[in-house]
Amino acid sequence: MDFIHVYKPPAEPGGPVLLMLHGTGGNEHDLVPLADMLRPGAGVLSPRGQVLERGMPRFFRRLAEGVFDIDDLKRRSQELADFIVSAAAKYGFATNDLTAVGFSNGANMAAALLLLRPDALGGAVLFRAMVPLIPDALPKLPAAPVLLSNGRSDPLVSAEEAERLAALLRSGGAEVTVSWQNAGHELTDRDVITAREWLAQHLPR
Repeated sequence: MDFIHVYKPPAEPGGPVLLMLHGTGGNEHDLVPLADMLRPGAGVLSPRGQVLERGMPRFFRRLAEGVFDIDDLKRRSQELADFIVSAAAKYGFATNDLTAVGFSNGANMAAALLLLRPDALGGAVLFRAMVPLIPDALPKLPAAPVLLSNGRSDPLVSAEEAERLAALLRSGGAEVTVSWQNAGHELTDRDVITAREWLAQHLPR
């Protein structure tokens, strides 16, 4: 299944590519400027979520705030992973060179990809993520770099929930860094600086 999307090749052939996954109500254009701030010269693959909630795009359905439709999440994760694999072949990049950068609903989708389809990603930056689901079997994420950047006063995602996600990813072998911001659910300048520095360390090319 194809997704409406934006693709921008990396400045240097073989350079890293960022998979930008928007939050509820966003679209394929919303996070493209953020990609340039986080990693200048990186390629960008930015799809639009295919679920509509009161007219607002999302990547999967939810039944209520923080309560996800797990069957839909599993199906949408597979569809997005298949799109990523086909986009990698079409545009000429390797999925292990792809780092997801997701905010809120997009971060939860990125976490689901790591748990269900780790072949589609090399790592992830997760802004305001929670545990999307508990997989039937733990994925193999050998040393996959993951940054969790969450807000200490986030009304939607508790500190315990963020730590649960970190522990779940670590149990699959991921190298998880947790960074706490003095913020709520919104994205802040400190999130951007933290992620930019982390990406410079983990994507040296």
